[in-house]
Formats: sequence, structure tokens, C-alpha cells
Amino acid sequence: MKKTQSPETQHDALAIAKATQRPAQTKEQTKLIAAGIEKGITEFKKQHKVKARDRDKARKQQQKTKSTTPTNDEPDMPYIVPQSRFNSLTWSLMGLLLLSWALFAAYLFYR
Repeated sequence: MKKTQSPETQHDALAIAKATQRPAQTKEQTKLIAAGIEKGITEFKKQHKVKARDRDKARKQQQKTKSTTPTNDEPDMPYIVPQSRFNSLTWSLMGLLLLSWALFAAYLFYR
């Protein structure tokens, strides 16, 4: 079965063929060029539909996996700093605190 092209596609193809028509070109040649352009437009639309369908399937699959993933009743945990970074940060802050108290004591003592 051969599907007929939509009149819109045929009109667009003929308009493109006429826009690129050479001065010595016959009507038959223009019609052949329009037919080739029409095939190209149709093929492009088919590929676009296939890609859209694949994107839709992937999106639905992703939503399906999201909805089937077991959810925790607990709220999301806040970001936890890795232990090694936490230790170095804690000791650095402790050192700065002790240094500031020592400088404050020295200021009071020498005053």
C-alpha cells in the first residue's frame, strides 16, 4: 500500500522546488525535484515520530521505575560531611578557638 502525502507536504515541497528552480528547467524536472523533496520531508517526519515515541517510552519507563522504587518513611537525610574532613575541620576550629582565648588572656595579662 502506498500512502499519499498530505497536501501540506506536497505544497511545501513544490514551493521549495520552485524557489530553487533554474531558468532552463522544465516543469517535469521541477515536479521530479518536488517529489524528491516530498520524500525527504516524509522521511524526516517519520524519523521525528520514531524519536518522539522512543523519548516517550523512555520517560514512561523512568516514571514507572520511580513509582515502583520503595520509598522510605523517614525524611531525607541531610548531607553528611565525610568523617576525615569532619575531623580535620573540627580540630582546625578547636585550634582557632584556643588561639583566640590565649591571645585574649595575653592581652588582659599585659594590660
